[in-house]
Amino acid sequence: MDEFDIEVLADPTLDEPVLVEGLPGVGHVGKLAAEHLLEELDSELVRRVYSTHFPPQVSVEDGRTQLASAEFHAVTPEDGRDMLVLTGDHQAQDNGGHYGLTTAFLDIGDEFGVEEVYALGGVPTGELIEEYDVLGATTTDDFGDRLEAAGVEFREDEPAGGIVGVSGLLLGLSERRDRPAACLMGETSGYLVDPKSAQAVLEILQEVVGFEVPFDPLEERADEMEEVVRKIQQMEEQSAPSPADEDLRYIG
Repeated sequence: MDEFDIEVLADPTLDEPVLVEGLPGVGHVGKLAAEHLLEELDSELVRRVYSTHFPPQVSVEDGRTQLASAEFHAVTPEDGRDMLVLTGDHQAQDNGGHYGLTTAFLDIGDEFGVEEVYALGGVPTGELIEEYDVLGATTTDDFGDRLEAAGVEFREDEPAGGIVGVSGLLLGLSERRDRPAACLMGETSGYLVDPKSAQAVLEILQEVVGFEVPFDPLEERADEMEEVVRKIQQMEEQSAPSPADEDLRYIG
């Protein structure tokens, strides 16, 4: 197999499409958001990207295997712009793979006439949160103004350490191609899969791109995760030492 192998599955014509990336990352925010779009809107699998830089494994579903890959789906909502949605179960395992795959992803975007790029992800807070802000980073001031008007926050020196992986490179390499790109990052604790953060990111995206999508499935998953969090907190409280136990630690 070649270092990067692209399988062509369909070639629909898209109207002024935007590229939306949602690969695994912090809180699986971007992946959850992208998968929700595919579940709730009309979509068609158009490309599958294989690479020797992905982990050496296959997924198994109902006894059938699928080599590790990334997938592009054409999404054509009734309202708003068409989308080319990139998702998958893996990112590259090395720096060269990240650059090579991102270049291949942008080349596929060129084939479909992509005009803007949106990378979706999470930014860790290190603690459980109630209000989910969405932070942004863009390649142009004009793009930033549009996102800020939609409720995206731009904070000095955040996210700390920059944006890594495909999400970061989509912005850096898009800028070199003179294509506007942005990263929408939902705040998340970083401890668990975070449907609420994914919903916060999608609410911004749908306002900017112009489509509508129901959030009931994400809200149900959020309720399930909140129940998991409650159980974890109860276990921590039960295992916490009592004041008497704390005193005993300092005796003798």
